[in-house]
Amino acid sequence: MQFQSNTTMTQILDALFAIYAERVPDVRKITAAMVRKGMVASQSEIINDHIAFRTMGVPNLGIASFEKIFLAHGYQRMEFYHFEAKKLDAYWFAPPTSDLPRVFISELKVDQLSEPTQKIIRSYTDTVTADPVDHLNVNDATAVATYFQTPLWELPSLEDYELLLAESEYAAWVIYNRYYLNHYTISVHDLPKPYNQLESFNSFLKEIGIQLNTSGGEIKISGDQLLRQTSSVANTVRASFANQESKVIAGSYVEFAERSPLPEFADLPAAELRREHRREGFETANADRIFESTFISQLKK
Repeated sequence: MQFQSNTTMTQILDALFAIYAERVPDVRKITAAMVRKGMVASQSEIINDHIAFRTMGVPNLGIASFEKIFLAHGYQRMEFYHFEAKKLDAYWFAPPTSDLPRVFISELKVDQLSEPTQKIIRSYTDTVTADPVDHLNVNDATAVATYFQTPLWELPSLEDYELLLAESEYAAWVIYNRYYLNHYTISVHDLPKPYNQLESFNSFLKEIGIQLNTSGGEIKISGDQLLRQTSSVANTVRASFANQESKVIAGSYVEFAERSPLPEFADLPAAELRREHRREGFETANADRIFESTFISQLKK
C-alpha cells in the first residue's frame, strides 16, 4: 500500500495488512504477477481504494464500537447502507488524507435473526460486558493492531459455526474470523493502460488463476455506471474449532475497484485526475454481491 506519511494510522494499517497478506495467499500472488507485468514495481505502489471489516451488531460491539478507532484518527463517517436480505447495516468512512484508504464497516443486525441463531451468537458475544475500544489506547499502533487480532469471545464449536452458516453466512464468518481484515481493494483506475479498466484487469487475474466472484456478474456496476467492482473468491483456511475439531472455511479475499471521473471532470487529462475528481462512496447493490465472496455458493464453483 502507498502511504505518503508515517502516522499511527499508517502503522496500524501496515500491521493489519501484513497479517492479512499471510492469511490470504492471493494477495502476494496478485502483487507478484502485477510486478512481472510491469504494472507496479512493488506492493507499496499499489493504491488501496478501501478496506472492509465485518462486525456483530450487539451491545458493546458493532459499528458504534469499531468506528471509534478510525474516528480518533480523523476519519469521517459518511453514507449509510442497508442490506435487507442479508440483515446488514454499513457505513463508509472517508480518510483525513488522500494517501489513506476509505474504510467500509458493516454489522449484522443480530436481533433480526431467528431466536435460536440469536441465542448462539449471544452465547459468545455476551461475554463482552463493556466496549473494549473504550479501554484501548487508540494512539498506540501496536495495541490497536493487536486488538484486531485478539479474540473477543471464546473459540466457537464447529456445531455452532454450522448452525450459524445455515441462516447467515456472514454470522458464521464473523463468529470465527472476528475482526480480521475482510478485504483490501486494488485501485484499478490508478494502474497503467490497459490494466486501468476491469475488463483487462479481470482477464489478467484469470490468466494467473485467480477465481472471481460471479454473483451479479464478474463486474458489479453502480446505477450511475461510475463505480465498477470485482472481487476474488475468498481463500480458504483450515479452521480449528473448540473440542479440537477442524474444517476448511472461507477466509478473506481481494477486491478491485474502478472509479470513473464525475461528469464535470470527464474532460480532464488522465494525468490531472485526482481522487476528488472521481466517483466517491459505494453502491448498495454492488456491495451486496461483494459480500458473497465468502459464501459457499462462490467457494464451491
